[in-house]
Amino acid sequence: MRSLQSKRDTLFVWVGEKASHLIYRLKRSLLTILGLAIMVGFISVAILAPLIAPYDPISINPSERLMPPSKAHFFGTDTAGRDIFSRIVYGSRISLRLGIIVTGLSVVIGSLIGGAAAFLGGRIDDAVMRFTDLCMAFPVFILAMVITASLGPGLTNVMVAIVAIWWTVYARLVRSKVVEVREETYIEAARAIGTSGMRIFFKHVLPNSYSPVLVEATLDFGFVVMMGASLGFVGLGAQPPSPEWGAMISTGRSYLKTAWWYPTFPGFAIFLVVLGANLLGDGLRDLLEVRTR
Repeated sequence: MRSLQSKRDTLFVWVGEKASHLIYRLKRSLLTILGLAIMVGFISVAILAPLIAPYDPISINPSERLMPPSKAHFFGTDTAGRDIFSRIVYGSRISLRLGIIVTGLSVVIGSLIGGAAAFLGGRIDDAVMRFTDLCMAFPVFILAMVITASLGPGLTNVMVAIVAIWWTVYARLVRSKVVEVREETYIEAARAIGTSGMRIFFKHVLPNSYSPVLVEATLDFGFVVMMGASLGFVGLGAQPPSPEWGAMISTGRSYLKTAWWYPTFPGFAIFLVVLGANLLGDGLRDLLEVRTR
Protein backbone atom coordinates (compact mmCIF):
# COMPACT_ATOMS: atom_id res chain seq x y z
CA MET A 1 0.00 0.00 0.00
CA ARG A 2 2.81 2.40 0.89
CA SER A 3 4.62 1.45 -2.31
CA LEU A 4 1.54 2.33 -4.37
CA GLN A 5 1.18 5.66 -2.55
CA SER A 6 4.85 6.39 -3.13
CA LYS A 7 4.48 5.73 -6.86
CA ARG A 8 1.48 8.06 -7.01
CA ASP A 9 3.39 10.81 -5.22
CA THR A 10 6.31 10.37 -7.60
CA LEU A 11 3.96 10.56 -10.59
CA PHE A 12 2.30 13.75 -9.30
CA VAL A 13 5.70 15.34 -8.72
CA TRP A 14 6.85 14.40 -12.24
CA VAL A 15 3.66 15.76 -13.83
CA GLY A 16 3.97 18.95 -11.79
CA GLU A 17 7.56 19.47 -12.88
CA LYS A 18 6.68 18.90 -16.54
CA ALA A 19 3.71 21.27 -16.32
CA SER A 20 5.85 23.95 -14.65
CA HIS A 21 8.52 23.59 -17.34
CA LEU A 22 5.88 23.81 -20.08
CA ILE A 23 4.31 26.93 -18.56
CA TYR A 24 7.76 28.51 -18.18
CA ARG A 25 8.55 27.93 -21.86
CA LEU A 26 5.12 29.16 -22.93
CA LYS A 27 5.65 32.43 -21.08
CA ARG A 28 8.75 33.04 -23.19
CA SER A 29 6.74 32.85 -26.43
CA LEU A 30 4.06 35.53 -26.72
CA LEU A 31 3.02 34.33 -30.18
CA THR A 32 2.36 30.83 -28.84
CA ILE A 33 0.24 32.27 -26.05
CA LEU A 34 -1.64 34.34 -28.64
CA GLY A 35 -2.27 31.24 -30.76
CA LEU A 36 -3.43 29.28 -27.70
CA ALA A 37 -5.76 32.13 -26.69
CA ILE A 38 -7.28 32.27 -30.18
CA MET A 39 -7.89 28.51 -30.27
CA VAL A 40 -9.35 28.46 -26.75
CA GLY A 41 -11.60 31.35 -27.70
CA PHE A 42 -12.70 29.60 -30.89
CA ILE A 43 -13.55 26.39 -29.02
CA SER A 44 -15.34 28.33 -26.29
CA VAL A 45 -17.47 30.19 -28.84
CA ALA A 46 -18.42 26.91 -30.50
CA ILE A 47 -19.41 25.28 -27.22
CA LEU A 48 -21.29 28.31 -25.85
CA ALA A 49 -22.91 29.32 -29.15
CA PRO A 50 -26.52 29.25 -27.81
CA LEU A 51 -25.51 31.60 -24.99
CA ILE A 52 -23.45 33.97 -27.14
CA ALA A 53 -25.57 34.33 -30.28
CA PRO A 54 -28.33 36.95 -29.82
CA TYR A 55 -30.50 35.64 -32.68
CA ASP A 56 -31.53 32.44 -34.38
CA PRO A 57 -28.92 31.87 -37.14
CA ILE A 58 -31.45 30.58 -39.69
CA SER A 59 -34.43 32.80 -38.84
CA ILE A 60 -35.41 34.93 -41.87
CA ASN A 61 -36.43 38.59 -41.45
CA PRO A 62 -36.78 40.27 -44.90
CA SER A 63 -37.51 43.69 -43.39
CA GLU A 64 -33.93 43.84 -42.00
CA ARG A 65 -32.02 42.59 -45.03
CA LEU A 66 -28.48 43.94 -45.62
CA MET A 67 -28.45 46.20 -42.58
CA PRO A 68 -24.97 47.57 -41.70
CA PRO A 69 -23.25 46.77 -38.39
CA SER A 70 -25.04 48.37 -35.43
CA LYS A 71 -25.85 47.78 -31.76
CA ALA A 72 -28.75 45.55 -32.77
CA HIS A 73 -26.66 43.54 -35.26
CA PHE A 74 -22.93 43.65 -34.46
CA PHE A 75 -21.83 42.34 -37.86
CA GLY A 76 -24.87 43.47 -39.86
CA THR A 77 -27.39 41.23 -41.63
CA ASP A 78 -27.44 39.23 -44.86
CA THR A 79 -29.82 39.17 -47.82
CA ALA A 80 -32.42 37.25 -45.80
CA GLY A 81 -32.21 39.56 -42.78
CA ARG A 82 -30.34 36.99 -40.70
CA ASP A 83 -27.87 38.22 -38.10
CA ILE A 84 -24.34 37.61 -39.42
CA PHE A 85 -22.77 37.60 -35.95
CA SER A 86 -25.11 34.79 -34.84
CA ARG A 87 -24.40 32.84 -38.02
CA ILE A 88 -20.64 33.16 -37.53
CA VAL A 89 -20.96 32.01 -33.91
CA TYR A 90 -22.98 28.93 -34.88
CA GLY A 91 -20.77 28.39 -37.91
CA SER A 92 -17.84 27.89 -35.55
CA ARG A 93 -19.50 24.63 -34.50
CA ILE A 94 -19.41 23.37 -38.07
CA SER A 95 -15.75 24.33 -38.48
CA LEU A 96 -14.79 22.86 -35.10
CA ARG A 97 -16.50 19.56 -35.83
CA LEU A 98 -14.90 19.44 -39.27
CA GLY A 99 -11.42 20.20 -37.94
CA ILE A 100 -11.53 17.74 -35.04
CA ILE A 101 -13.04 14.81 -36.94
CA VAL A 102 -10.94 15.16 -40.09
CA THR A 103 -7.67 15.79 -38.27
CA GLY A 104 -8.32 13.02 -35.74
CA LEU A 105 -9.20 10.40 -38.34
CA SER A 106 -6.30 11.41 -40.57
CA VAL A 107 -3.87 11.09 -37.65
CA VAL A 108 -5.19 7.66 -36.62
CA ILE A 109 -5.34 6.19 -40.14
CA GLY A 110 -2.05 7.71 -41.29
CA SER A 111 -0.18 6.76 -38.10
CA LEU A 112 -1.30 3.14 -38.23
CA ILE A 113 -0.57 2.72 -41.94
CA GLY A 114 2.73 4.60 -41.97
CA GLY A 115 3.93 3.12 -38.70
CA ALA A 116 3.08 -0.43 -39.71
CA ALA A 117 4.74 -0.01 -43.11
CA ALA A 118 7.98 1.26 -41.55
CA PHE A 119 8.00 -1.37 -38.80
CA LEU A 120 7.38 -4.27 -41.19
CA GLY A 121 9.66 -2.87 -43.89
CA GLY A 122 10.47 -4.64 -47.16
CA ARG A 123 7.93 -4.84 -49.96
CA ILE A 124 5.06 -3.78 -47.72
CA ASP A 125 6.85 -0.53 -46.91
CA ASP A 126 7.66 0.09 -50.57
CA ALA A 127 4.09 -0.61 -51.72
CA VAL A 128 2.49 1.61 -49.09
CA MET A 129 4.87 4.49 -49.73
CA ARG A 130 4.44 4.33 -53.51
CA PHE A 131 0.65 4.42 -53.06
CA THR A 132 1.09 7.36 -50.69
CA ASP A 133 3.25 9.17 -53.26
CA LEU A 134 0.58 8.55 -55.89
CA CYS A 135 -2.12 10.08 -53.69
CA MET A 136 0.06 13.10 -52.87
CA ALA A 137 0.84 13.74 -56.55
CA PHE A 138 -2.59 15.28 -57.18
CA PRO A 139 -3.53 18.84 -56.11
CA VAL A 140 -5.26 18.51 -52.74
CA PHE A 141 -8.17 20.88 -53.37
CA ILE A 142 -8.92 19.55 -56.85
CA LEU A 143 -8.93 15.95 -55.62
CA ALA A 144 -11.15 16.92 -52.66
CA MET A 145 -13.59 18.59 -55.07
CA VAL A 146 -13.71 15.50 -57.28
CA ILE A 147 -14.35 13.13 -54.37
CA THR A 148 -16.97 15.40 -52.77
CA ALA A 149 -18.75 15.95 -56.08
CA SER A 150 -18.88 12.21 -56.72
CA LEU A 151 -20.30 11.55 -53.24
CA GLY A 152 -22.65 14.54 -53.27
CA PRO A 153 -22.63 17.91 -51.47
CA GLY A 154 -22.74 17.86 -47.68
CA LEU A 155 -20.55 18.24 -44.62
CA THR A 156 -20.16 14.49 -44.05
CA ASN A 157 -18.97 13.92 -47.62
CA VAL A 158 -16.53 16.82 -47.26
CA MET A 159 -15.06 15.10 -44.18
CA VAL A 160 -14.74 11.80 -46.05
CA ALA A 161 -13.07 13.51 -49.01
CA ILE A 162 -10.48 15.38 -46.94
CA VAL A 163 -9.66 12.33 -44.79
CA ALA A 164 -9.23 10.22 -47.94
CA ILE A 165 -6.53 12.65 -49.03
CA TRP A 166 -4.91 13.91 -45.85
CA TRP A 167 -4.00 10.64 -44.09
CA THR A 168 -1.04 10.39 -46.46
CA VAL A 169 0.70 13.33 -44.74
CA TYR A 170 0.71 11.51 -41.40
CA ALA A 171 1.62 8.19 -43.00
CA ARG A 172 4.86 9.65 -44.37
CA LEU A 173 5.57 11.62 -41.20
CA VAL A 174 5.08 8.65 -38.86
CA ARG A 175 6.99 6.33 -41.17
CA SER A 176 10.07 8.57 -41.09
CA LYS A 177 9.90 8.79 -37.31
CA VAL A 178 9.35 5.04 -36.84
CA VAL A 179 12.33 4.25 -39.09
CA GLU A 180 14.41 6.35 -36.70
CA VAL A 181 12.90 4.97 -33.49
CA ARG A 182 13.02 1.28 -34.42
CA GLU A 183 16.83 1.38 -34.44
CA GLU A 184 17.03 2.62 -30.84
CA THR A 185 18.70 0.47 -28.20
CA TYR A 186 15.55 -0.04 -26.12
CA ILE A 187 13.75 -1.49 -29.15
CA GLU A 188 16.56 -3.99 -29.67
CA ALA A 189 16.43 -4.83 -25.95
CA ALA A 190 12.67 -5.44 -26.17
CA ARG A 191 13.23 -7.82 -29.09
CA ALA A 192 16.03 -9.58 -27.22
CA ILE A 193 13.78 -10.45 -24.25
CA GLY A 194 11.16 -11.92 -26.57
CA THR A 195 8.58 -9.09 -26.67
CA SER A 196 6.14 -9.57 -29.53
CA GLY A 197 6.35 -7.26 -32.54
CA MET A 198 2.80 -6.01 -32.01
CA ARG A 199 3.52 -5.06 -28.41
CA ILE A 200 6.76 -3.32 -29.37
CA PHE A 201 4.95 -1.37 -32.09
CA PHE A 202 2.05 -0.10 -29.96
CA LYS A 203 3.85 0.28 -26.62
CA HIS A 204 7.27 1.56 -27.64
CA VAL A 205 7.44 2.69 -31.27
CA LEU A 206 4.22 4.70 -31.77
CA PRO A 207 4.25 6.50 -28.39
CA ASN A 208 7.80 7.71 -29.05
CA SER A 209 6.83 9.08 -32.48
CA TYR A 210 4.05 11.42 -31.34
CA SER A 211 5.87 14.77 -31.16
CA PRO A 212 5.97 15.68 -34.87
CA VAL A 213 2.47 14.26 -35.32
CA LEU A 214 1.06 16.53 -32.62
CA VAL A 215 2.70 19.58 -34.19
CA GLU A 216 1.52 18.66 -37.68
CA ALA A 217 -2.03 18.01 -36.46
CA THR A 218 -2.18 21.44 -34.82
CA LEU A 219 -0.98 23.14 -37.98
CA ASP A 220 -3.32 21.08 -40.15
CA PHE A 221 -6.37 21.97 -38.06
CA GLY A 222 -6.41 25.46 -39.56
CA PHE A 223 -5.77 24.05 -43.03
CA VAL A 224 -8.72 21.66 -42.69
CA VAL A 225 -11.02 24.50 -41.61
CA MET A 226 -9.89 26.52 -44.63
CA MET A 227 -10.32 23.52 -46.93
CA GLY A 228 -13.86 22.94 -45.64
CA ALA A 229 -14.67 26.63 -46.15
CA SER A 230 -13.25 26.47 -49.67
CA LEU A 231 -15.46 23.51 -50.55
CA GLY A 232 -18.39 25.35 -49.00
CA PHE A 233 -17.50 28.38 -51.13
CA VAL A 234 -17.98 26.35 -54.33
CA GLY A 235 -21.23 24.86 -53.04
CA LEU A 236 -20.00 21.39 -52.01
CA GLY A 237 -19.95 21.86 -48.22
CA ALA A 238 -22.73 22.25 -45.69
CA GLN A 239 -25.89 23.21 -47.54
CA PRO A 240 -28.16 26.22 -46.85
CA PRO A 241 -29.48 27.38 -44.50
CA SER A 242 -26.53 26.05 -42.45
CA PRO A 243 -24.33 28.96 -41.27
CA GLU A 244 -21.17 27.66 -42.93
CA TRP A 245 -18.45 30.32 -43.29
CA GLY A 246 -17.39 29.44 -46.84
CA ALA A 247 -20.96 29.47 -48.11
CA MET A 248 -21.55 32.84 -46.43
CA ILE A 249 -18.53 34.31 -48.24
CA SER A 250 -19.70 32.81 -51.55
CA THR A 251 -23.14 34.43 -51.22
CA GLY A 252 -21.80 37.71 -49.88
CA ARG A 253 -19.14 38.28 -52.57
CA SER A 254 -21.83 39.64 -54.91
CA TYR A 255 -22.54 42.40 -52.37
CA LEU A 256 -18.95 43.33 -51.58
CA LYS A 257 -19.38 46.92 -52.81
CA THR A 258 -22.81 47.59 -51.30
CA ALA A 259 -22.62 45.40 -48.17
CA TRP A 260 -18.92 44.92 -47.38
CA TRP A 261 -19.68 43.36 -43.99
CA TYR A 262 -21.45 40.36 -45.53
CA PRO A 263 -18.35 38.49 -46.84
CA THR A 264 -15.77 40.30 -44.69
CA PHE A 265 -16.64 39.03 -41.21
CA PRO A 266 -16.88 35.30 -42.15
CA GLY A 267 -13.55 35.67 -43.95
CA PHE A 268 -12.02 37.29 -40.88
CA ALA A 269 -13.28 34.38 -38.73
CA ILE A 270 -11.48 31.89 -41.01
CA PHE A 271 -8.35 34.06 -40.88
CA LEU A 272 -8.35 34.06 -37.07
CA VAL A 273 -8.73 30.27 -36.79
CA VAL A 274 -5.95 29.59 -39.31
CA LEU A 275 -3.69 32.16 -37.62
CA GLY A 276 -4.32 30.68 -34.16
CA ALA A 277 -3.65 27.12 -35.32
CA ASN A 278 -0.41 28.14 -37.06
CA LEU A 279 0.90 30.12 -34.10
CA LEU A 280 0.06 27.30 -31.69
CA GLY A 281 1.60 24.70 -33.98
CA ASP A 282 4.83 26.66 -34.31
CA GLY A 283 4.97 27.05 -30.54
CA LEU A 284 4.43 23.34 -29.94
CA ARG A 285 7.19 22.54 -32.41
CA ASP A 286 9.61 24.71 -30.43
CA LEU A 287 8.48 23.08 -27.18
CA LEU A 288 8.56 19.45 -28.29
CA GLU A 289 11.49 19.32 -30.67
CA VAL A 290 14.68 18.87 -28.69
CA ARG A 291 16.89 20.17 -31.51
CA THR A 292 15.29 23.62 -31.41
CA ARG A 293 15.94 24.11 -27.69
